Amino acid sequence: MAAIVKAMNVIITGASKGFGKALATLFASRGYNIFMCARSEKPLYDAMEELLNRFPEVTIKARPCDLSKKEETLTFGNWLLDLDISIDVLINNAGSFLPGSVYNEPDETLENMIAVNLYSAYHLTRALIPKMISQKSGHIFNMCSIASLHAYANGGSYSISKFALAGFSKNLREEMKPFGIKVTGVYPGAAYTDSWAGSGVPENRIMKADDIAQMIFAASLLSPQACVEEIILRPQAGDL
Repeated sequence: MAAIVKAMNVIITGASKGFGKALATLFASRGYNIFMCARSEKPLYDAMEELLNRFPEVTIKARPCDLSKKEETLTFGNWLLDLDISIDVLINNAGSFLPGSVYNEPDETLENMIAVNLYSAYHLTRALIPKMISQKSGHIFNMCSIASLHAYANGGSYSISKFALAGFSKNLREEMKPFGIKVTGVYPGAAYTDSWAGSGVPENRIMKADDIAQMIFAASLLSPQACVEEIILRPQAGDL
């Protein structure tokens, strides 16, 4: 009798567009079950329906959630735990960009950027990590940024929040080693998503969202004794 192969489960935040949607599409195409969230309800359910139509053989579930709010993040985490699924891959992708400089950006820009780009990953990971520890397995990807590595003009609080997310990833990596849980920080440069539409930058000058998805998927396939700690991607012609 052939062995029954258990489908793997992937949790993706900010999954209605951009990197998140590219990731959901790629993992679903490889037979993974997808559990996704995004702040805007209609785009999220539209993305879920599209995936269900394209990949009817896998489970696709979605729940709207504003991850900048701790209470909603914990509600999403509890919803996942109540499903009683294995947490094989967690991709903390939700994020936002507000331009500005530290000395003149609007008040509370830092609070907003930290809430979306750091606290969302922190609180969701803390909600799910006990389950992963009990499994003694799982892989966490945190969507950092080139802005996590190099400060730049007009980066302001966005860059600060992404530096913080990189620190979170590095610390979590060390903490999870004894439990067999992998942690990878992902540092993409400019890629063509909705945020670049209408910018005037040619589409062929910067990366595709699928480029980032392909690298994350490849890193998720390694043996249990190997971990890609950092993925750095830049446009071939360099940063903008």
